[in-house]
Amino acid sequence: MLTPGDVVELDLGIPTSSEAGMLRPAIVLTAAQVLRGSPNVIQVVPLTTTLRDSRAEIRVEPDALNGLNHVSAAQCQHIRSVATTRVSNLLGNVGPVILKQLRNTVALLIDA
Repeated sequence: MLTPGDVVELDLGIPTSSEAGMLRPAIVLTAAQVLRGSPNVIQVVPLTTTLRDSRAEIRVEPDALNGLNHVSAAQCQHIRSVATTRVSNLLGNVGPVILKQLRNTVALLIDA
């Protein structure tokens, strides 16, 4: 069962324009209460190793808990709803500090 903050590998398909796409890691943002219900669709923020100076992206350092191999940027501006069948592998979890930063950034982007 997935949990909030999990780093998963998934296939986002062929991107259009500047969308995130292809096989890549992403962080699960869906609430724990929703995940306990085994949803068919979850909300994720894709990761990229291309680091930019953007307030919409959160830097994630690799560590033993998150399973990442490279410094990455969580692209909050690319939040996606994806079918759970797109998830191919669980790498780790970013923990509550990064998860809160991601959720706060998404909230800022959608003016919540």
